Amino acid sequence: MPKIAKDFSGQTVITTFEMTPGTAQDLMDALKDAYDQFIRHQPGFIGAGLHMNDAQTRIANYSQWRDRKDFQAMLRSEEMRERNRRISALCSRFEPVMYEVMEVV
Repeated sequence: MPKIAKDFSGQTVITTFEMTPGTAQDLMDALKDAYDQFIRHQPGFIGAGLHMNDAQTRIANYSQWRDRKDFQAMLRSEEMRERNRRISALCSRFEPVMYEVMEVV
């Protein structure tokens, strides 16, 4: 399970998704399936959390990886490329961004 800690030496990725309330649950289901069936089994995966806002117009995904290269390899795999095409059809925008933990309060 991911833990936010200043001394974390791996790669943190926060991905935001924008969608309509009508597709929010479908998108959440697709993301959960991607984690259950594929992502969690990839080398370097540590853990993730999926969060949805009350209006069901945004999902935020927080994930941790052992290394940036592990995350990039997962994204470049044929299975994840296909899953991302389906995920993209359920939302108006999604953007994964890599971060370093700088402070924990």
